[in-house]
Amino acid sequence: RLCFILKVCGATQNQLCFFILTASKLNMIRYLLENRLREIVGASTNWSDHQQAMAERGSLSSMLAKSQGDLPPKGMKDSYLEVHLPLGSEPQLREKYLTFHNTVRFGRILEDLDSLAVLISYSHTFNTALKRSPLSIVTALVDKIDMRHHVIYPDCDVKFTGHVTWVGKTSIEAKMHMSQYRDGAYAPVLDATFVMVARDPENKRAAFVNPLRPDGPEEEKLFQEGEANKLRRVELSTASLLKVAPTDEERKIVHSLFLNTLDTKTVSFRSRVLPPNSVWMEDAKLKGLEICHPQERNIFNRIFGGFLMRKAYELGWANACAFGGCRPRLVAVDDILFQKPVEIGSLLLLSSQVCYTEGNYIQVRVHSEVFDPLTRQHKTTNVFHYTFVSDRDVPNIIPKTYGESMLYLDGKRHFNQTPLLIKNRVYMC
Repeated sequence: RLCFILKVCGATQNQLCFFILTASKLNMIRYLLENRLREIVGASTNWSDHQQAMAERGSLSSMLAKSQGDLPPKGMKDSYLEVHLPLGSEPQLREKYLTFHNTVRFGRILEDLDSLAVLISYSHTFNTALKRSPLSIVTALVDKIDMRHHVIYPDCDVKFTGHVTWVGKTSIEAKMHMSQYRDGAYAPVLDATFVMVARDPENKRAAFVNPLRPDGPEEEKLFQEGEANKLRRVELSTASLLKVAPTDEERKIVHSLFLNTLDTKTVSFRSRVLPPNSVWMEDAKLKGLEICHPQERNIFNRIFGGFLMRKAYELGWANACAFGGCRPRLVAVDDILFQKPVEIGSLLLLSSQVCYTEGNYIQVRVHSEVFDPLTRQHKTTNVFHYTFVSDRDVPNIIPKTYGESMLYLDGKRHFNQTPLLIKNRVYMC
């Protein structure tokens, strides 16, 4: 047997001593955390009885707070969790995390981060007076994941830590850090920021969460960063190219790209030629399809968000690999928005697009949608943004249409949001 210990700090240590999970060597963190989450919310363990379990959860609505003021403030230490993944000491477990390059599958790490973010949020809202939590906490947004080292060693133990850093009325920001034990010490691998939202037991409307009480200047700084992140997200949403026109500078970029594709022999708007060392955007796509089976469900019997992130990442990575002609390394993940839940039995269509390149960097956008074969309707569920770096310079990506030009500008915006320090750190590792 293998013991995964989730360490808890602060005054609630005795109350949360049940966060000690034991599982076989073949179980991944995702399933260990999900088992604990099922106990917290009273979710079904079998697909066959999920409807009865969800109906029983409906009776928990009376336990919801009428306002945030009715809930006691919590400290950041109340939600602190630490999870150990013994890749180095448990070869059987390691097999489930390995790629064919003998490196760690980052898609699996995304699944673990998503599960951990949910459990951190439930730790913040934990109420000792209740046997089951009336809240349905789900992932709303992956704000950003910055890689601090581009190699995750398959034979070294991993440690995840995290806690709540900001709280709104119904939303929670959770920051997590991943480090790896090497040469006698833990070294940082990545920093992740997730935004979670609380819903009622039937996941139909928003529900209040405990306010956060920062303790000391360090926690106050983290809380203010959370406030700044919220304002930044509002500004980015307001300035979205789906809502407003590009800036003057961006319009000049688009026109310059257009001029570079004109055929000098014909001087015609209709005649377009591909510049040297370039690829048309329409030729830099890769698509996939997933049938959503119950095996990949979350505790609320929708498709697990970490599974969606893993599939989107793997498709985006494959596209970047095909485009660059060599194995790419991940630099950053940002602005993964969960617009709609994916139901069990859905046909999930994934479409990846290289939308911006600069030097040896590749910006990939993955769009996911569900398709109803009976009504023939398509509904967007998620949009994912990944920044990769290649070992050599890659071709320039060239848009043809106005829509592709907007994808280009959007990709450029996301690329520019990744701090230069992060880009250089990954490139120089």
